[in-house]
Amino acid sequence: MSASVRVLVVDDSALMRKLIPQILEADSSIQVVGTAMDGNFGLKKIEELQPQVITLDLEMPGMGGLDMLKEIMRRHPLPVIVVSSHSTEGAGITLRALAMGAFDFVAKPDDVSGRMPEIARELISKIKAAAESRGNRLAPLQEDLLARPKIVLDPKRSATRVVAIGLSTGGPQALQYILAQLPGDFPGTIVAVQHMPEGFTEMFARRLNEVCSLEVKEARSGDLLLAGRALICPGSRHMKVKKLPLGDVAVLNDEPRVNGHRPSVDVLFKSVAEEFGEKSIALLMTGMGDDGAEGMGMVKAQGGLTIAQSEESCIVFGMPKAAIERGYATRVVALDALPNTLMALCAQDRKTAGAGRS
Repeated sequence: MSASVRVLVVDDSALMRKLIPQILEADSSIQVVGTAMDGNFGLKKIEELQPQVITLDLEMPGMGGLDMLKEIMRRHPLPVIVVSSHSTEGAGITLRALAMGAFDFVAKPDDVSGRMPEIARELISKIKAAAESRGNRLAPLQEDLLARPKIVLDPKRSATRVVAIGLSTGGPQALQYILAQLPGDFPGTIVAVQHMPEGFTEMFARRLNEVCSLEVKEARSGDLLLAGRALICPGSRHMKVKKLPLGDVAVLNDEPRVNGHRPSVDVLFKSVAEEFGEKSIALLMTGMGDDGAEGMGMVKAQGGLTIAQSEESCIVFGMPKAAIERGYATRVVALDALPNTLMALCAQDRKTAGAGRS
């Protein structure tokens, strides 16, 4: 039997320092080796206790979570799982933590003591994934990427292809890496499902929009699928696509979870396959589990292109691996090659799309 995953819990709340170890140690493969009430104590405990994974509260007195995270990444690049408040402010600071190198996050409910079992399974699975990860970290974005101008989208300019992207753990950093390198006149349209709770996706989309030449927004039902636009599915909703006479649109719904997720990548991929067939591209990127694998199989069956992110460039290889093992991914591409790959595949059809309009 393999050794237990050694976890350090850093949280200023005495209640959370009691509850988190309780729920983690219900799983025999996890050992909580210590707790700390702020960043200074936490850094000392890392030296003493040599944990493999750290859970980190961001809003603490003294040395706060972001400062501690910066020091962890500088001194001991260990996987850190942020335990985040579900507030708007909590969402903003959590996204900053992910950009700084945090592995993933869990949003704690407002009623912590009564609803802790809801996040227990999620936290345990993310700790195990963190312990198994190879600690891949993305290079920070180049400054020249942040200053590129926006292009006014033309509602009459049809997209050459619909690029559907599915991501989970490690996804926020990876998606930002790709979208920031695509030009504003990118000929395809992008629809993305990132496993993330309600409230976090709006801020995530807003941040992406600030650093990308593409227009990036959280999707609403009826949003047009325009060339040069990327739509991010809202947390806790599913997103489908629909071809309509006046333009192709995104459609949101509140149907039950699929593969334990809402939003689900499978829901998006299956819809893209049915509506756009050969004009579709399905891209599965870093993340735990197998959400999106079967949907990718449908895209392939309908003549669309299917791409999986390569193992060495994933934070967690679960989702791409599931599609590759089932024979659904026709290409495996490293993260740093994905922007040019998408540009080449969508630009191939630019002339065809132009010729089709009067």
